[in-house]
Amino acid sequence: MTELNNTQPQTPFNILLIGDNCTDIYQYGTVDRISPEAPIPVFVPTHSEEREGMGGNVYANLKALGCEVNFLCGRISKKTRLIDSRSKQQIVRIDEDVKSKPIVIDSEIPPIYDAYVISDYNKGVVSYELVEQLIASGNPVFVDTKKTDLARFQGAWVKINELEYSKLTSECTGLITTLGGQGARLWDEIYPTKKVEVTDVCGAGDTFLSALTVQYLYTNDIKKAIMFANVAAGITVQHLGNYAPTYDEIRIAGY
Repeated sequence: MTELNNTQPQTPFNILLIGDNCTDIYQYGTVDRISPEAPIPVFVPTHSEEREGMGGNVYANLKALGCEVNFLCGRISKKTRLIDSRSKQQIVRIDEDVKSKPIVIDSEIPPIYDAYVISDYNKGVVSYELVEQLIASGNPVFVDTKKTDLARFQGAWVKINELEYSKLTSECTGLITTLGGQGARLWDEIYPTKKVEVTDVCGAGDTFLSALTVQYLYTNDIKKAIMFANVAAGITVQHLGNYAPTYDEIRIAGY
């Protein structure tokens, strides 16, 4: 049985979120034949949905967990997924990435935030200098990044996945590596997660980062926060596309 808290914080945490932003488009359709022009499926669109991706999905997850969030972002990229309506499987993903200028905070950050959260997809919004500035402020900093020199993030809790870990040139002591169905690793210790039926892994990392942040602020215990985040990500992967579980959903699923 996973050890989680039984109640949600009564006072919402105030979060400064900085990161890249994206619109995720889910184009559903049917495939009934193969093209006579090439051995590829013919996709017939039926309907589409739009959701926030990248930092926008982190924002949605933090809000679902009851936080007040100020989100600073750059230009909006777009990802379009073609999904077979019958099998719910992705056929192809079309990325339309745009680069942004780094966000620069020239003045002192108002002392109203409980934590800073960074969602860094390497689209230009987040610089090393910005993260170092936030760390120096003394507030907890939680980072999800595709950067490889993590020694410069010393003093933050940094969440990456296994593929990103394989590309690192340096590490920091607050490094948390998510391991998919195996859970997450911190300081050579693995925190396992419950086995669930996976529908779609899209957005699971954003959910993990958000839940990690909230539960750490609530408990001041990174191990409990990782266990909570594991359960949260396990809920998200059971849904198609990005999903933002509530605090109660995670608490109930953890038992």
